[in-house]
Amino acid sequence: MGHPERPDRLRAIERILEHERFAMLARAQAPAATLDTIALCHPADYIERIREATPRDGLTHLDADTSLSPGSFEAALRAAGGAVQAVDEVIGKSVANAFVATRPPGHHAETARPMGFCLFNNAAIAARYAQKRHGVERAAIVDFDVHHGNGSQEIFWDDPTVMYCSTHQMPLYPLDPGDGGPEFREAFETAIVPRLKDFRPELIVISAGFDAHARDPLANLNLLEADFAWATQKLMEIADADAEGRVVSVLEGGYDLEGLARSVAAHVMVLMRG
Repeated sequence: MGHPERPDRLRAIERILEHERFAMLARAQAPAATLDTIALCHPADYIERIREATPRDGLTHLDADTSLSPGSFEAALRAAGGAVQAVDEVIGKSVANAFVATRPPGHHAETARPMGFCLFNNAAIAARYAQKRHGVERAAIVDFDVHHGNGSQEIFWDDPTVMYCSTHQMPLYPLDPGDGGPEFREAFETAIVPRLKDFRPELIVISAGFDAHARDPLANLNLLEADFAWATQKLMEIADADAEGRVVSVLEGGYDLEGLARSVAAHVMVLMRG
C-alpha cells in the first residue's frame, strides 16, 4: 500500500462525490494560501524551513511519519488555501457551508513543528483567519479524527476565543480501543455538545477525520458512516442556533479508501441537508 496518506485518498472521495446525489454541489479548486495567511498560526521562519526542505525529487523525511515530496509545499499551501476560501464563501453567504477535500491533513501541525503527516494546521488557520479577516469573535474547532489534534490544541491552548474539542482514541478517555458508535455518541453528547452550546461559536470548523471508521487500518475504533452523519447533524444544529449555520469542514485522516469514501458521502449529504 505504501504510505497511508496517499493521493488515492482524494481520488476515492472524488469518485464517490460524482454520484448524482451530489450533482448540486458547487465545486472549486483550492487556491494556494498566501504566506501571510499561513503565518496567522505558524512563524515565518518555520514556513521557510518547510519550503527549503521540500526536495526537487525523491523524499525528505521530517520525522518517522512525515515526509516531503516535490509537490508537498504547494499542496500544503492549497490545503490551507481551500480552508480559508471556504471561510470567505461561508461567511460571505455565497454557500451555506463547505467541505474542503484536500491533503495533507493539518491537525497535528503545531506552531513550529510538523508531525503526523501534517505541515500546516488548516483548521487552525481557518479559525484564526475568520477572526482576523471577518471579525468572528468565537470560533470552535470540533475534531472527530481518531487521533488527537495536538497541534490545534497547542496553537489555541491559552486562547479563550477559540474552543478546541476532540473525540479521539486513547487508553482511557474519551474513547477506548474497540469502542464504536454508542460510546462515541455518548462522549459527543456529554462532553462536547453542552460545552459548544455554552461557548456559542460564531463559526464551527470541523476537523473531519474518518479514521475512526471500523475499516481503518491506523486505529481501533468501530464507527460507521451513520455515526459521522449523526455528529455532523449535531454540529449543524448548534451552528444553526448560534452561528447562522456557518460550518467549514476540513478533511483530516481516513486511510481505508472505502471507509473514507462512504463516510465522506454521509458527511457531505448531511451538510447538503439531504
